[in-house]
Amino acid sequence: MRGLGIIDRKGAVFLAIVLGAAVLVPASNLGLAETNPLHVSDYLVPLLGKYVCYALLAVAVDLVWGYCGVLSLGHGAFFALGGYAMGMYLMRQIGPRGVYGNPVLPDFMVFLNYKELPWFWWGFDVFPFALLMVFLVPGALAFLFGWFAFRSRVTGVYLSIITQAMTFALMLAFFRNDMGFGGNNGLTDFKDILGFSISADGTRTALFAASALALAGGYLVCRALVTSKYGKVLVAVRDAESRTRFLGYRVENYKLLCWVVSAMLAGLAGALYVPQVGIINPGEFAPANSIEMVIWVAVGGRGTLVGAALGALIVNAGKTWFTGMLPEAWLFALGALFVLVTLFLPRGVLGLWASLTEGRRKTTAPAPPAMPAAKPAE
Repeated sequence: MRGLGIIDRKGAVFLAIVLGAAVLVPASNLGLAETNPLHVSDYLVPLLGKYVCYALLAVAVDLVWGYCGVLSLGHGAFFALGGYAMGMYLMRQIGPRGVYGNPVLPDFMVFLNYKELPWFWWGFDVFPFALLMVFLVPGALAFLFGWFAFRSRVTGVYLSIITQAMTFALMLAFFRNDMGFGGNNGLTDFKDILGFSISADGTRTALFAASALALAGGYLVCRALVTSKYGKVLVAVRDAESRTRFLGYRVENYKLLCWVVSAMLAGLAGALYVPQVGIINPGEFAPANSIEMVIWVAVGGRGTLVGAALGALIVNAGKTWFTGMLPEAWLFALGALFVLVTLFLPRGVLGLWASLTEGRRKTTAPAPPAMPAAKPAE
């Protein structure tokens, strides 16, 4: 029963919704007519899958920001690295079906006169190896970065700036054609995944279900961490790092583990994102993307996990609608949203909901019985 104890009521509702979507969306789309009321259109399935990947990414950001106090402006790097690992696998699956018909080299390498496959592409024709790299590459980068940053006791805005510089440097590097990752065009024109056509409706539905299951699993991992003894120390580090260090805790080790786990979850989100959108390019490293992730968490509710996922869904659904109506004004709307949330909703949407339900509970609660009157002294 200890495993069930990590889930509170809002977490149980969240998991029920996510797991329900993972089951109902595929069930409603397999072999049923489009007139079925539960049918989700072919356009919406990959769009919802992309939102779910963003929700998993928001949960990863909330783990380090909401519970560890590390404001990361570089999680776009971990997301993109996981996406590139999956993109490399998908490119290797194309084989001779590419434009140039080369069974080994991707089309962009043939175009750039590569004579042989670079060593860092070896093994990506095997799915288990690619899946391992999805976790290992972002995790290794996070470990190296965190090892030096946390042991140097870089904190606050300085750490945030360094994380942003990291993702900006990676963006500039991946834009170079000689890096071997497709330059500014990135990786695209994917054909299939695990032998299934990537454009088939059944594959898209399966990818959505996998994304929803990954979101549920990522939430459970983060929830298990923050409700454990480790999580209590992590919150102490967030609220009073110097005092926690004085008590004898190795603060840098606690922060490093949290940072690496968050990076791996971000890499998983990127890996699931790429086959659903059909492309990965250096634009995913853009610092603006990492800033937008922080806004998702702030809108939903920092330090709640469920609120972070909710914020990602709300903001990205609004982005889809807003960019269709006024695409040039989206960045202004996003900035205004962040300012309004900071000023008027410091606990986010989930915090506002909690305040409203608590107020309603107090108004509907029965009044306590009156105390009996004291007898007069004789």
